[in-house]
Amino acid sequence: MAADAHAPTASEYIVHHLQHLQNVNQTKIVDFSVINYDSIVVGLVLGFLTLFILWRAARTATSGVPGRFQAAVEILVEMVDNQAKANIHNAESRKFIAPLGLTVFVWIFLMNFMDMLPVDLLPVLWQGATGDSHAYLRVVPTADLSTTLGLAFAVLMLRFWYSVKIKGAGGWAHELISAPFGTSKNPIFALILGLVNVLMQIIEYVANTVSHGMRLFGNMYAGELVFMLIALMGGAAALSLSGVLLPVGHIIAGTIWTLFHILVITLQAFIFMMLALIYLGQAHNAH
Repeated sequence: MAADAHAPTASEYIVHHLQHLQNVNQTKIVDFSVINYDSIVVGLVLGFLTLFILWRAARTATSGVPGRFQAAVEILVEMVDNQAKANIHNAESRKFIAPLGLTVFVWIFLMNFMDMLPVDLLPVLWQGATGDSHAYLRVVPTADLSTTLGLAFAVLMLRFWYSVKIKGAGGWAHELISAPFGTSKNPIFALILGLVNVLMQIIEYVANTVSHGMRLFGNMYAGELVFMLIALMGGAAALSLSGVLLPVGHIIAGTIWTLFHILVITLQAFIFMMLALIYLGQAHNAH
């Protein structure tokens, strides 16, 4: 952040808003000792809000003419249930995975929706509460790579769980060494193919997990940056009204991007949920 003697430059403004509220300053690209308190707290609060919304929908559900809230929830439930049936053919597994998919969709949508708040709103309130004008705070958990990769890793653990539960430990182990290239009756060729198959399976699991988390993170991080640039455009208009097009452009750009971003945050929540269902469905299928 800039020194107290002058207002922050555009680059200093962006760098400050991309800093997390952390336990220690991050000095390496990968540092597992760093804890992003803002992502954890906001994510947990929105997680409890998700559970409350779904609990409220279940408590107030009626067999009569549904209200707007119940109708919206019923649309979501039907959508997730259809996708779960299309990807997971085990009815017993769907009793857990379908509600999980619904919860994941609503939770990620709410975390994404934090990007719709004014860029400086919560950070300024936090700075006022702490008395530190340079206090850091990021309020979009899905713009934090540790959050999205953590969610993707949780899906990976569920894939392992259902692979063992459905196929058995022996069946899954046989699949790891026999797919995708099969095996051979020749012991030497069987050993070579087994090693290649295991390597390919590891690459597939790693690639699926990394891409699962990176896709959500990349879209939300880019959206956050665009909102910061639009905010800078408005700040420049407030400081210098040498031209009337800058404030007008700020309003137009902000409105257009906000409307477009509503589609983005919804689509990214749906894609993450769909990929989770697809990966869990693959854990049920024999290869």
